[in-house]
Amino acid sequence: MKKVIFAFLAVSFLTLNAQTKEENKTQDFKKWQARLRGIAVIPYESAKIGVIGGDVAISNTFVPELDFTYFFTEHFAAELILGTTKHDVNTVGSNISAIGGPTNYNVDLGSVYLLPPTLTAQYHFSPFAEKVFKPYVGAGVNYTIFYNVDEGSTVKNISYKNNVGYAFQVGFDLMLNEKFFINVDAKKLFLKTDVTVDASNLAPGLSIPADVTINPLVLGMGVGMKF
Repeated sequence: MKKVIFAFLAVSFLTLNAQTKEENKTQDFKKWQARLRGIAVIPYESAKIGVIGGDVAISNTFVPELDFTYFFTEHFAAELILGTTKHDVNTVGSNISAIGGPTNYNVDLGSVYLLPPTLTAQYHFSPFAEKVFKPYVGAGVNYTIFYNVDEGSTVKNISYKNNVGYAFQVGFDLMLNEKFFINVDAKKLFLKTDVTVDASNLAPGLSIPADVTINPLVLGMGVGMKF
């Protein structure tokens, strides 16, 4: 699937310049816009956890998000999405009987911040002549950075591997006038990370590997400005 997304982006950007020259001859439009959204980040998480087994739970969060969009033509654009989120993490139903604990236990893994800059190629529709309601679809890639890890009070340390993912997007702009608009947006990010938990404080040499899928749904609403 990642190869499909990369191919889509490459083809989109390669064809945009030719279309831009043609459309610019007959149309006048603002090439930049910026949006400030409030977003709800809802992970659809799962994990394969070594040694102790179980699954993972990652908290939802609500944060501000800033994005910038450049229009190559009136319909084709590229959007860079910037925002960071903090999530609480714990295992679910893990077996820690080997270190004297219960066979079904939720291990507190503290919290972690995610910074997932995302670049999407978009197509913007103009279904009505007055161009007030402007829906769009998009697809792209993100590179997620995990930072400011707080391992909590149970284990010694936790490391998260930064990783490349991909994204799909749908939304619309509702124009208030020629410059300002309201935006509603939904994105689905497909993201995995390798996690290593250092639990040597609980048992000598105990290291717990995990393959974690996050796959958050990002729902946003905000305001924007063309310039």
